[in-house]
Amino acid sequence: MKISVIGAGSWGTAVALHLAKKKHDVTLWENFPDYLKVLQSKRENIKFLPGFKIPDEVVLTSDINAAVKDKDVVVIAVPSQYLRKVLEKIKDFNKPQWDTPRGVPKTLFVSLVKGIEEDTLLRMTEMVKEVLGDINICALSGPSIAMEFSKDIPTTIVCAGDKENTKVLQEAFMGMNLRVYTNTDIVGVELGGALKNIIALACGISDGLGYGDNTKAALMTRGLAEISRLGVKLGADPLTFAGLAGIGDIIVTCMSKYSRNRSVGVQIGKGKKLDEVLKGMEMVAEGVWTTKSALKLAEKLGVEMPIARAVYEVLWGRKKPFDAVGELMGRTPKEEIHK
Repeated sequence: MKISVIGAGSWGTAVALHLAKKKHDVTLWENFPDYLKVLQSKRENIKFLPGFKIPDEVVLTSDINAAVKDKDVVVIAVPSQYLRKVLEKIKDFNKPQWDTPRGVPKTLFVSLVKGIEEDTLLRMTEMVKEVLGDINICALSGPSIAMEFSKDIPTTIVCAGDKENTKVLQEAFMGMNLRVYTNTDIVGVELGGALKNIIALACGISDGLGYGDNTKAALMTRGLAEISRLGVKLGADPLTFAGLAGIGDIIVTCMSKYSRNRSVGVQIGKGKKLDEVLKGMEMVAEGVWTTKSALKLAEKLGVEMPIARAVYEVLWGRKKPFDAVGELMGRTPKEEIHK
């Protein structure tokens, strides 16, 4: 298959390398021409995924037209806050090629992006459709640390969307080190992937404060309850959050030493300011921005998300971490299972 990966971050690069191993015809798009020259000369993503050779067969480009033209699959792997601008570039070039004489889009899109747009409160696949029109699109999510995956460590993810499309992507992506399940609940899969980053921030703050495994386990499980409440309100299947895009992704993002969101939380817990932490990062911690969006969405729908609110207040300096913990622990007693 002819597959293009839009976004040469750590996960986009890892997916491109995996697809190349599967003998697909792969193009990897990098937004910045100057860094594209580095990728082309070194054949290695030294900034985001060092130590892994990019095969000569993988076409590297910053030409969005060349990246998406005549492709069977377009994989979108850019940070959520930049996605709309990238989609506008794609829209300007290639929309006509997606329509066959029968009016059915030819190119299958798949989103790896995890987030909720702050202004519109759209999920990522909703944003893609808003910009590009009524295209075929699925979402890939689940516990997938790029560095581990690139070392051929067994990894399992879930592909959500229309059954026919998810089957195509399942076959295209599956390999000896990657198992892909399918799910028709794209709402639940996308929300699980986006919102778990907020819980990873909370767990990082907990680690930075010097708390232990008891606290982290509480944050993970009660965080899952918050995610599930919001997801069900938006029409998701609650069982989705017991799967790879829910508890699976929460576990890896809250525990892994490679987790960007957890790392940001650790530094905040140790007393650093958010601006200071973000200035020292090359990669994007999606949960910082998703925290804002999730709270707006929760308030709009009347959904209680105390952990997400505490993270927001700590990130933007409205509360000190110890104070936020005290408020969470001192909340009104409740039954464990409640809506």
